[in-house]
Amino acid sequence: MRAKITLSFTPFMILGLLLILTSGCKKEDNDNEIVFNPNLTYGRITDIDGNTYKIITVGTQTWMAENLKTTRLNDGTELSLITDNPGNSVAAYCWFNDDETAFKDLYGALYNFYAVNTNKLCPSGWQLPTKEEWEDLILTLDPDADYDGYVFSQIAGGKLKEASTKHWYLPNMGATNESGFTALPGGSHIGAFGNASHTGLFWSSTAIDADMAFHWKMFYDNAQVHSFGISKLAGFSVRCLKDM
Repeated sequence: MRAKITLSFTPFMILGLLLILTSGCKKEDNDNEIVFNPNLTYGRITDIDGNTYKIITVGTQTWMAENLKTTRLNDGTELSLITDNPGNSVAAYCWFNDDETAFKDLYGALYNFYAVNTNKLCPSGWQLPTKEEWEDLILTLDPDADYDGYVFSQIAGGKLKEASTKHWYLPNMGATNESGFTALPGGSHIGAFGNASHTGLFWSSTAIDADMAFHWKMFYDNAQVHSFGISKLAGFSVRCLKDM
């Protein structure tokens, strides 16, 4: 006959087992914590809603090192929150996947160009960068960037991107964040939500025509950065530039 084995547990043994099991599920860090360049010195600014942002000087320019998340213009005017579709010709914003709790602190808001075009979206003393001001940033990081009406760099995107695969998909190629800009893949709304974790999309303030405007784009699978034209109805991230 096989002997019957009886296991008995003391309260301390049970507590120890629970600690072992739960420790295996604990995250080592907060997914909403942005990975800035620890070798650089950042300043800070605050917007009209009380949100604070790290800022960094690159060459002669001073930029936000985080995505804008204000819900008001700098004169106090409320922007329209559009949860079903930010593609609207009123100045509007949305949160990625309509989830403010999950995405506000990390990726900021997605704004359409009509919000950008108010010239009051950034804190006082700051502005939406023009296409040319974006180009100045790229050329500071890559003086040999190609130029044929548009600046196109094979390497400056890596110098701008957060140097981590915490928020960018693998391999986040070429990412060093040596500029301190800490570009994030905050997603977009172009008819539907998409692009989070693999593409960083940022508005410029330069319109192309009545329907289109320039934006800048970075990718997880290369170190490029370059500009494209797109519908003003699209919802993209915003970085503000300090007035010169």
